[in-house]
Amino acid sequence: MTTSLPKPLASIPQRAPTPFVPDAVLDRLAKATSGSLTTQLYIKGFRQPVLHGLTPLNKKIKPFAGRAYTMRFIPAREDVDVYGNLTTEPSADNLQWVGVEQIEPGHVLVIDSNRDGRAASMGNMLITRMMMRGARGVVTDGSFRDGTELKEMDFPIWCTGVTATTRLSYHHVADLQVPIGCAGVAVYPGDVIHGDGDNITVIPAHLAEEMADLCEKRDDIEAYLALRVQAGEALWGLYPPSDATRRQHKEWVAAGRPEIKPAQPAGAR
Repeated sequence: MTTSLPKPLASIPQRAPTPFVPDAVLDRLAKATSGSLTTQLYIKGFRQPVLHGLTPLNKKIKPFAGRAYTMRFIPAREDVDVYGNLTTEPSADNLQWVGVEQIEPGHVLVIDSNRDGRAASMGNMLITRMMMRGARGVVTDGSFRDGTELKEMDFPIWCTGVTATTRLSYHHVADLQVPIGCAGVAVYPGDVIHGDGDNITVIPAHLAEEMADLCEKRDDIEAYLALRVQAGEALWGLYPPSDATRRQHKEWVAAGRPEIKPAQPAGAR
């Protein structure tokens, strides 16, 4: 008895597109603190949304939030990643240029460099081009080159270090706008990438507006609680806030946010 094998699937199933996050929501999220974002995401069940180990390359820290445009690297191969393939026209062997020229206003380029900083993910020329196209930042779990120039740019640039070694030595751009891992965190095209002076945080797109609402409320009450702690109050019932403390916050806001004077630290002279 012969059994015929089923035919292979004609195509690979695709995920539904990520919801589009409007610029107005991005602008609200840019004002949120990473502390509030990560706490609210934890409450929702997202334990580790921070791209751990990345630091800003710029001298000037610029908070931002933008829609993820993803770029995935695989290890370079000697017969593909040759200098002659760095053509200035669209090419399957030079998808990095294609990605840069697809960047739209509001995008943040997120590069999956396999946590390999031996070669630069890109450098000043491509990053400048993306900035001119309206990108809100660029992030890699690897290195960038041209660190001296990048440090002076008024543009968010996050990485693990700087090296002059060309990308071709170790990296090949295999995919654009696909799910990637960056610094151990899943990033889907269209997710919100948030950066402040402390962290890069990934916000699933479908939670973006809710996170903006929650963080605006949380950041406001946290600022109020910090004033009371600076005034000398103990943490019990104050932080995390009790129902009574939340009520007091509302009364303080209704009263026009009167000054809460700081106290002198114990033992101060």
